[in-house]
Amino acid sequence: MKNLTSAVVLVLLGLLLLFGGCNTYNGMVNADEDVENAWSKVQSAYQRRADLIPNLVNTVKGVANFEKSTLTAVIEARSKATSITIDPANATPEQLAAFQQAQGGISQSLGRLMVIAEQYPELKANQNFLELQSQLEGTENRIKVARDTYNDVSTQYNKKVRRFPNSLFAGIFGFQQKSQFQAEQNAQDAPDVKFE
Repeated sequence: MKNLTSAVVLVLLGLLLLFGGCNTYNGMVNADEDVENAWSKVQSAYQRRADLIPNLVNTVKGVANFEKSTLTAVIEARSKATSITIDPANATPEQLAAFQQAQGGISQSLGRLMVIAEQYPELKANQNFLELQSQLEGTENRIKVARDTYNDVSTQYNKKVRRFPNSLFAGIFGFQQKSQFQAEQNAQDAPDVKFE
């Protein structure tokens, strides 16, 4: 009788461990898929910006004597940024930083383009340019929202993977922490504004 009771207790403990492990595993899979989905939205927002750039460049090219070096910088930044691909499941902080730096290069070159465009009244009056400028501003907002959402979702995932006893199952099944977007270096410094 004592052996039977011990066997029943062991079977119940085994079933409890099995169901708990399955539940934990499924929870980590769901969280991992949420991170993948959020990353897809980040990439989609960046792709939208990359798709708008050729139209913007062609519109600006129509203005006589526009600085070709500025247009070349935008085109090169777009090319560099679209050549970097990341698998968020295996992305290291360094890979994410390189991706972020390449995307920052687009932002900087587009910013210079917009500042220079202010010097061209015919460009500022061009309806296509104004529409593209508005779309790019909206896209930059979408990118920020998508990145923030990615960071939120990956934080939830990282908490799930690191908490005990989930951390035991995470190690067994290969779930690892996800890298996140960080603020660019010196982002906390106020920009210098000069009126000439």
